[in-house]
This record gives sequence, C-alpha cells and structure tokens, in this order.
Amino acid sequence: MSTGKIGILALALIVAIGGYSAAFKVQEWELALKLRLGKIVDSDYEPGLHFLLPVINNILKFDARIQTLDAEPQRFLTAEKKDVIVDSFVKWRITDVAQYYRSTGGRITTASRLLSERINTSLRDEFGKRSIQDVISGERTEIMALLTKDSDAKAAELGIEVIDVRVKQIDLPQEVSGSVFDRMRAERLRVASELRARGAEEAEKIRANADRQGTIIIAEAYKKAEELRGTGDAQSTEIYATAYNQNREFYSFYRSLNAYRKVFNSGGNLMVLEPDSEFFKYFNNMQVPQ
Repeated sequence: MSTGKIGILALALIVAIGGYSAAFKVQEWELALKLRLGKIVDSDYEPGLHFLLPVINNILKFDARIQTLDAEPQRFLTAEKKDVIVDSFVKWRITDVAQYYRSTGGRITTASRLLSERINTSLRDEFGKRSIQDVISGERTEIMALLTKDSDAKAAELGIEVIDVRVKQIDLPQEVSGSVFDRMRAERLRVASELRARGAEEAEKIRANADRQGTIIIAEAYKKAEELRGTGDAQSTEIYATAYNQNREFYSFYRSLNAYRKVFNSGGNLMVLEPDSEFFKYFNNMQVPQ
C-alpha cells in the first residue's frame, strides 16, 4: 500500500473518531447538561442527536423520570407535645437540570439528602400544628396536599419538582405505645361494660313486658273460654229444657235408657239397689211412653 493511501486512511480514521467524539444522543427520558471546562454552558437539549466540540466540552445526562424517595421514619412532635414516628415517601423529578447540578453536583445521594431535609421540615411544621387525632383521621388528606405544596416550594431551589408526599404509617414511640394501648384497652373495656349493663337492663325490661303480656293474654283467653263455656252451658240447658217440655215422659224414658247403657256396659256384675228404686222405674212399668 502506498504512503498516500495510508495517509488518507489515517485521516479518515481521525475524522471518524473526531465525529464520534463530537456526537451525543439525548433520550426522551433524559436531561442533558453541557459543561465547558467545568462551567455550565447549555442545558436546553431536545431529545435526539447533537454535536459538540470535544476535549473542552463534555455532556452530563440525568434521568428526567419521576423518582421515589423512601425516607427513614422520623420522629415529630404534635401540637399536644406528643411524639409520633412518621414513615413517608416522596415522588419527585428534575425540572431545572442546571440548578439541580449547581445544588447537588449531579449526585443523587446529595439530592436525596437535601430533599429529605426539606420534606422533614415541612412534616415537622404540619404535625406541630395538629393533634394526633387530626393527623390520623379526617385531616389526613388535607395534610398531604399542604405537605406537597410546601415541599415543592422548598425543593424549587434544588431544581426539583415535588409531585406528591405521602405518609405511609404513623406510630407511637415504643416507650409510650404500651401505656397508650393500656389506656385504650381500659377505655374499650369500660365502654363494653357499659353496653353490657344497658343490654341487661333492656333485656329485663323486655322480659318483664313479655311476662306481663303473657299473663294478660292468658287471663283474657281464660275469660273468653269461661264466657264461651257459660254460653254453651246456657244453650245446652235451654235445649234440654225445650226437649223436656215437649214430652216430659219420653225425655225421662230416654235418659233412663242412657243410664242403663252406661251402667250395664261398665263391666261390673254387682249392684245393690232397692227393687222399687226409681232406677228400675221402667223395668217395673213395661209401658213405653208415647
């Protein structure tokens, strides 16, 4: 190979290497920062292929997607001067890459530490205004919204946008949780005893009322039965009297026949009676009444 061809190949190689060194690509989920001799000269890069003058310039890239900071649980004082341990997490992302680099040096650990300090300050301020009942119950949603707004304002100086702040768990310190649980248990037992006493009282009232109603119902039923029995007896007596008055002699004969049937069908074989007893009236007088 001639010297001229070698020179052309060498030149082409140098150009290729220089072109490769001068080109860089920015992904859609990235933010790029150009430094010249350590100083920021440009941070406004759209996704795509870009070029720079190598050696004196270099490119730093940062993830522009939403990040999660899951901080260690921290202890805060409520308005009642009671300690609570709060476990929270933060959703954030870089919005101003130049400011982010100046504030954190581009290190994610530094960014997390500085952001945690600001989040903890916001948490301390908000929890210090409220009681334990407030932060656990109805105002929790409102607290989260205020925390997000306040933390976002504090994080702006870092070139960071705070999207959401959430409290995962609120606990009492170990040294006081036992006494608090004991008080809660005693209170629940007191309420349970009170409810049981009320229930027993109501049960006695219901039982007494049921007994009273039962007595009244039985008395009314007995009264009604006696009335019906009296009416039936009166009607029976009236029927007997009517039948007797229609033919007294035949009615007397009919009743004697019934008496004979009952006596002689009873299974006894001995009777001690006077021969002229009224019982043998129709035995002595064989004439059948008409």
